[in-house]
Amino acid sequence: MKLAARHQAFEALHLSGCFVIPNPWDRGSARMMAALGAQALATSSAAHAFTLGRPDMGGVSRDEALAHAADLIAATDLPVSGDFENGFGDAPEVVAETVRLAAEVGLSGISVEDTRMVAGSPAYEFGLAVERVRAGVAASRALGRPFVFCARADGVMNGAYDLAEGIRRLQAFELAGADLLYLPVPPGRAELAQVLAAVRAPVNALAAGPLKAMTVTELAAMGVRRISTGSQIARLTHAAIRDATAAMLGEGSFAPLSATAPGDEIDALLLRGASQE
Repeated sequence: MKLAARHQAFEALHLSGCFVIPNPWDRGSARMMAALGAQALATSSAAHAFTLGRPDMGGVSRDEALAHAADLIAATDLPVSGDFENGFGDAPEVVAETVRLAAEVGLSGISVEDTRMVAGSPAYEFGLAVERVRAGVAASRALGRPFVFCARADGVMNGAYDLAEGIRRLQAFELAGADLLYLPVPPGRAELAQVLAAVRAPVNALAAGPLKAMTVTELAAMGVRRISTGSQIARLTHAAIRDATAAMLGEGSFAPLSATAPGDEIDALLLRGASQE
């Protein structure tokens, strides 16, 4: 699928219904997810950082994130969105520049957090947080093609502010023109319902924390438009690495290897999910 068609398809996914956007970390995982029916993909800052042997939260540079995104775009025919942390800078004009660079590599959208990439993960002051979103939205509108700008209020997840402040920020981000709103890991279903009731723009929910116990059908019925997985799938593979290696080197047991997928099946998924361009 040509990039222009991918951008149109990605925009359309956010206009109605509910869809799952899995987060791959390399070409292989992207192709497997595409072959298994994903309609769109998103990078994960944490999953990408893990592949480089680094922690999340500022561990990857903008150039590295853009190159990684370009690699995933080339891997399949699906639209790809970038998980770009705080936009790789504090100033609104840096966020705008990140939008332009993201568009140049072929991304169909990005998400930007209201979190400073320093120790303790403090939130940006309210006014600056809104200005950063406004700058990113303006840059995306100037592209002249569909580009989904997702504004994130991460302070609830990071412990920087409470739910009421998170909702206040989402409402301000909506007024600033954000296409999609995202408050990761609310305390539970009731809090997610409060978020959904407080805004009109589409809302992304993260399948993490208490929301992992819910189904796609349940989240869709609540009004969630998009469901992302963040680093959850990557961390599932890391759990397998941990458990299998610990069993081999600690207990001398290869039992965890009985859960491996057949090589032929993986080969078939990789071929089916590959880009046809």
